Amino acid sequence: MPRASERRSAAAQRHADTVRFVLFEARPAGLAFNQLVRSSELSPHQTRSGLDCLRDTITERGWPPLIWTRKDGYKFCADPAELQAYEVAVIRGKLTEIRRFITGTVAPHAALQPKGRWIKRLDTQLSSVESTLDVTADFTDA
Repeated sequence: MPRASERRSAAAQRHADTVRFVLFEARPAGLAFNQLVRSSELSPHQTRSGLDCLRDTITERGWPPLIWTRKDGYKFCADPAELQAYEVAVIRGKLTEIRRFITGTVAPHAALQPKGRWIKRLDTQLSSVESTLDVTADFTDA
């Protein structure tokens, strides 16, 4: 079965084209989600679907990266410093999410089944992901 990013419905692609058009028109400013919904005349669900499809197809179409910031909302960006700040923020968020998953679910499961093959494998894999994200989240250009 293809990955979710490879299963693009025609409707999602139309929504992505609408969102892209609206965001290109707003450049260099960004749009908050509610502004994007109003400007695109799509429903909130259609707008999210369009954003997801847009993220899946952006590279293959040669468009600039799409980021979201609290200050500017969704926007296309080509500034390396701004892109790195966004990427580090996303990585830190994912790191927190994985750490909470480990401490709240995986570690208690491992305590219940210390000899389980599945839980040993999962713990090993997640520890590896956690350490990789931790190193990346602390990276700074010197």
